[in-house]
Parts: sequence; structure tokens; C-alpha cells
Amino acid sequence: MEIKLQDLVGGAFQENVQKAVEKVVANMLDPNTPWKNKRAVMAKITFTQNEDRDDCNCDISVETKVAAVKPLETKFAIGKDLDTGEIFAEEYGKQVRGQMSLSDIKPKEESVDIVIDDKVVDSETGEIKNDQVIDYRDIAKKA
Repeated sequence: MEIKLQDLVGGAFQENVQKAVEKVVANMLDPNTPWKNKRAVMAKITFTQNEDRDDCNCDISVETKVAAVKPLETKFAIGKDLDTGEIFAEEYGKQVRGQMSLSDIKPKEESVDIVIDDKVVDSETGEIKNDQVIDYRDIAKKA
């Protein structure tokens, strides 16, 4: 007796197994599923014979066991407004509720240099910018 699985049910059995394997591989490649879980393809062939034992019915099924998609996770700050009595729930990410992040800080505008009496003055601080090094030791010696 020889039964070729590729010919069973006109090739439908092999086609169903192929689709099941593709589904398992796609699930393995899905980054939203745990990497460690085992996946499986189960082919089940069930024979039910008649009382005379000269005929049988054959049920063929192909099932897959794949990893479930990982649940999404978030955090909520919850509380009650003491002034109004209203309750609140506010989602937050990696920061504590109300905490500032670096993206909240706006960069300072650069100060513009102004020239007054041939001297460069910082418009924000009013300081005269001087590229010369002043040696205070000489000033102390003269005094």
C-alpha cells in the first residue's frame, strides 16, 4: 500500500500544510510576538470505518500553533483634583507626570554684537568684548 501525501485530496493536503508553514514563519518574523515561544504545524488524519470494515471516511485537518501578539503597555498617572473633585487619568511615557524634558527647553537666541566707539559690545549683557589678554600683574606693579 502506498499513499502519496502530495496527491491526497487532489493536492489540497500539501497546499494546506504549505500555507500553515508560511503562517508559522510569518509569525516568527513578526517583531510584535515573543521570540522564544515555540510554533507548530499539526496535521491530523482521522479514519472512521463502517461496520462492514470495507469503507472508511477520512477527515484531514491542518492546524497551526503560533505565538500571540505581545500586549501593548503604557502607564497612567491617576488622581483627583482637590479643588474641583474631578478625577483624572493621564497617560505618560518614560517621564514622570509634570516633569520637563530637554525638548521642552527652547534654545536661547544668540546675542547680537553691536559696535560702539569701535568696541564690540554684547547686546544681551552689555559687556565690551575684548580679544586682548589683560595682564593684571603689570597693573599691580605700576600701582
